[in-house]
Amino acid sequence: MKNKLIEVHLVLVSIGMVFLFASCNITKKSPYVASKNGLNKITLSLNENGELFYNVTRRDSILISDSPLGLYCDDQNFTSGLSIAEISSMEERRETYDLKVGHYKNIDHVFNGRSITFKNSADASMIIDLIAGEEGVAFRYRFPDEGGQPRIVKDEKTGFHIERDAKAWLQPYNSAGQYTPGYEDFYLNVNSGDSIQGARNPSVGWCMPALFHVNDQKNWILIAETGHDGMFSGCHLQADSEGGLYKVAFAKEDERYTLPLEEKENAYPTSNLPWAMPWRAIIIGDQAGDILLSTLITDLAPASKIEDTSWIEPGKASWSWWSHPDDHSPAIYKEFTDLADTFGFEYTLFDAGWEKANQEGGIIDHAIAKGIKPMVWGYSASYFDSESRKKRFRELADMGVKAVKIDFWCSDRQEVMAALQSVFEDAANEKLMINLHGSTMPRGWHRTWPNFMTAESVLGTESYFYEPRFPEKAAEQNTVLPFTRNVAGPTDYTPFALTMRQYPRVNTAVHELATAMIYTSGIIHFADSKQVFDGLPVAVKHLFKEMPATWDKTECIVAEPGKAIILSRREGAKAYIVGINGGDQEMSVKLDLAKYGKGFSKFSVITEGEDPLMEFKTETYPITADWSYTMAPKGGFIIQFVE
Repeated sequence: MKNKLIEVHLVLVSIGMVFLFASCNITKKSPYVASKNGLNKITLSLNENGELFYNVTRRDSILISDSPLGLYCDDQNFTSGLSIAEISSMEERRETYDLKVGHYKNIDHVFNGRSITFKNSADASMIIDLIAGEEGVAFRYRFPDEGGQPRIVKDEKTGFHIERDAKAWLQPYNSAGQYTPGYEDFYLNVNSGDSIQGARNPSVGWCMPALFHVNDQKNWILIAETGHDGMFSGCHLQADSEGGLYKVAFAKEDERYTLPLEEKENAYPTSNLPWAMPWRAIIIGDQAGDILLSTLITDLAPASKIEDTSWIEPGKASWSWWSHPDDHSPAIYKEFTDLADTFGFEYTLFDAGWEKANQEGGIIDHAIAKGIKPMVWGYSASYFDSESRKKRFRELADMGVKAVKIDFWCSDRQEVMAALQSVFEDAANEKLMINLHGSTMPRGWHRTWPNFMTAESVLGTESYFYEPRFPEKAAEQNTVLPFTRNVAGPTDYTPFALTMRQYPRVNTAVHELATAMIYTSGIIHFADSKQVFDGLPVAVKHLFKEMPATWDKTECIVAEPGKAIILSRREGAKAYIVGINGGDQEMSVKLDLAKYGKGFSKFSVITEGEDPLMEFKTETYPITADWSYTMAPKGGFIIQFVE
């Protein structure tokens, strides 16, 4: 009997040891999420100190090596002593929606996702949500607890560990100033880990989105932020990226030059609980074109909060400021309204100084009588206070205004990010569309608020007035920004701009015209004078009238950031191919026009004229499967398929 009791005891101990060993394996295993096609994968891990890391792979090759995660809060520490409390089951998530502005109108993407709950040494919970799809992976932090005092995040440990000497296109995040941060610097071609050199202004870090060519240049990744609902500060990457580790940094407390913001010792993100933070998205592609066409940023943004969007219409606009910056007379505004009418533009923008011109000359009524939708400029501080903003929007809507360009935000502080959400909402309540200038980078907001049509956040054509290096670098930048800035959201580059300014243009006229079809903007604000528009050849005038402001389908034919970009664009029955050369040397291209021009018998091509800087040439040919063309240095071409 005694021996049997001993045997039973040994069996129970053995079973217990098995369960204990299995339990240890559960707590130590690395939770992950992979896309349905198995290509993209994000994996979490804990070290012996309970510090949290992740890595990202594609086809099992490392794209982002072990990188830190974790949050240090005023009341809790989630940077060490962590353990896994729960791993949810894998769930499929489908995002189906329409975009008013984009490379595509209809989006339908499937993701895998799961949530991992961690406990710290004080038994407090932090959740990491993971997502993986065909276009990349993403993660976000979440605090599930309810009630209590607002929580302050004093530091975020999140980093992105990029391999040594990987090539990158990064934009400096400018220090606070009268016009900064406004995401209006050059994207610099650097190696992973390089310090900031050559910025336009003193800088404290790198902007997101940040583009890297990784895995021995087999893959491209774009690091971005999305799903921002105003409950967190806008973030950038720290300047110190020693060893290629790019860490997340919060907005700075001194970003308050243009807004009535409270002076603070810090600008830490703060919120009541529960609290879901923005997604850190890593867009992945084998080609740079995969990055350009990705909708991961809008896939992870909240769904549209506007039920009826029928009143929101993309279009083209005339704009007097670029050609007549000091003329605020009723006559000049009316001249550009008439220009919009002549070219079939839907909108005209009345920039700074429009109020006096309207009082003296009725410029808004003139536009409405012509069937042109008026847009007006405003200063950010006038739209920061909730009650003042709502009152002003009502007044503008009653006047017949259809859209508002609000300028000089120059801050990523949490109060500003929250205010922008309210701007979109209050404007939608009055059926007004919004254009942001001097502002933070969009973060998928054109899905959540389809009345958000475009934003500056770019070193655009106004730089011919202000930046001596812009003419030489503009062509290169025009082949980088579609893979970086424009992936984040619609871009108000204010294209065309042929008249020579303080810093004379060196891009060809066709290159400048092509940017209107390379960049995506819900309302395209064309720069330059009535005289320039009136002097255009008939074929170019026709293109201006026919050119869409948004697209049903886009394909990337050539995608070489900093060198060249060629896109196939379709909208309804209209089909185009547009290309630009970002370099100083000629570039030969060979295209199968039969593939992209199905249903058409001929194509019209706009190229450089006798004076490449100011003139155009247009020719029409039968469609061929092997069309060859040599792009001029800093040149371009536009093909329109015709029946």
